Amino acid sequence: MPSNSGFSRRHFFYGALLAGAVPAGGYGSVPALRALGYKPFYDKLNVASIGCGGQGGADLVDAARTENIVAICDVDSARAAENFKRFEKVTKYKDFRVMLDKEGKNIDACTMGIPDFMHATVALACMERGKHVYVEKPLTRTPWEARLLQDAAVKYKVATQMGNQGFSHEAIRVAAEIVWSGAIGDVTEAHFSTSPGTHPTALQALPPAEPVPATLDWDLWQGGAAPRPFSTDYVPYNWRGFYDFGTGQIGNWATHTAGPIQFALMLGAPTSVECVSQEGQSSITFPNKAIIRLDFPARGEMPAVKVFYHDSSRSEDPTSYHVPGMENETILPRSNNLASEKGRGAGGRGAAAPAAAGGGRLAAVVAANAMAGGRAAAPAPARPPAQPGPLVGAGGPGVKVFITSRGEPPKPGILSGNGAVFVGTKGIMATVERGEGVWLLPAARWRDYALPPEVLTRSPGHMADWVRACKGGDPSCSDFSVTAPYAEWLALAAIAFRVPGKLEWDSKNVRFTNSAEGNKWVKPVFRKGWELKL
Repeated sequence: MPSNSGFSRRHFFYGALLAGAVPAGGYGSVPALRALGYKPFYDKLNVASIGCGGQGGADLVDAARTENIVAICDVDSARAAENFKRFEKVTKYKDFRVMLDKEGKNIDACTMGIPDFMHATVALACMERGKHVYVEKPLTRTPWEARLLQDAAVKYKVATQMGNQGFSHEAIRVAAEIVWSGAIGDVTEAHFSTSPGTHPTALQALPPAEPVPATLDWDLWQGGAAPRPFSTDYVPYNWRGFYDFGTGQIGNWATHTAGPIQFALMLGAPTSVECVSQEGQSSITFPNKAIIRLDFPARGEMPAVKVFYHDSSRSEDPTSYHVPGMENETILPRSNNLASEKGRGAGGRGAAAPAAAGGGRLAAVVAANAMAGGRAAAPAPARPPAQPGPLVGAGGPGVKVFITSRGEPPKPGILSGNGAVFVGTKGIMATVERGEGVWLLPAARWRDYALPPEVLTRSPGHMADWVRACKGGDPSCSDFSVTAPYAEWLALAAIAFRVPGKLEWDSKNVRFTNSAEGNKWVKPVFRKGWELKL
């Protein structure tokens, strides 16, 4: 890396140059690695999809653009009807276990977009059979399950990807490069927020029982969870608001909005988590809104940082986060605000900026998910430069109105909706949604800012990134070595809604040191016959 790039070596303390680490023809070109389940790049993967409606259906269609779909599975034929028809010649199943038993020899990889509480169960069943897995965010419902999948990926030597698509966006990489360049100094505080969801919150009683639709296998839908009567308040979407099934807005949006913070600050395990405030507390569902604080220790030369999650943040709420010194600023940028008429964003990248070292094979520092107690995550290699299409939109200092995902115009100076703010010793930076937009605050600073050199390779696309890994290429940007530790601390935030006080986290032993009540929620209680172990 050029010495004048403005980057300190501290930003790469988990990285390494990887030139020559992958055979020229990909892992699929080596017979011994073919035996591990990898394929030549010119061969198509045989993909099975588990969960074919909603986001799971979107993942299925995305995979089908380049690969073979050989089996599809959904417990609800009505929910999956559109894709059952789209792939009418493909064999269909209700029970993923039956599918894996009957089709196992034909399947290379599986995508899954199903309720949070079944992610670990289904993913582990696939991984045990040597199948590569693409698992929708938030990866798992509990910290114990996140650790299980991280360890399973190592044991079974499969390619993995969490479906947090923002990790593949150009702007999230730019945000990290800005932080690592020192432009905003040391970041000791960060905030991320979500807009209110549409699922139930603050319920004080379970929904009344209703007849089970003929299209749905309700017992199979419940999987390893404790049985309960069916209600339309659970399916097809509202399950995410219930503690037993989902992770609320943490899994719905916070996994996205916290992504730039995780990526740029190279967060590992926190030392503590605490619910600072909440309204509408419930033992059944997530509350109406809340603020969660997590404390992370120093990482290399990066200082300790306190991170605040603002659940269901609205601009008119007096408790919403007011960004210091930005009372007259619109906080969040627009998505894709790096584009402009000239192909460069406001604060665009200078033409003379040096390229990344190592011939484009510099290890992505996003892999620096150091776990406390010696559980450092394995570095994830960087990917070859993408061939992106043109970005759309032009943000920058002239933009005065940003509409959040819920259609709410923000008030100046307030973080609301889906976004994040980094508070550094030399300045402030904001990102929006999945990390799809980035800018410095105040906006006048962004107008005159020249972006730092690219040090991260760019993604070819989230699904394409995983497909390449399945065929023996570099590990994907959301490989479980990267995203399982991330999912683990997000799951800790979900526990903090339920347990008052400051919870001290022992990552090495996957437990709270000061809360027996908190430890009840670290690992699920599985219905008999659905227990998980490596």
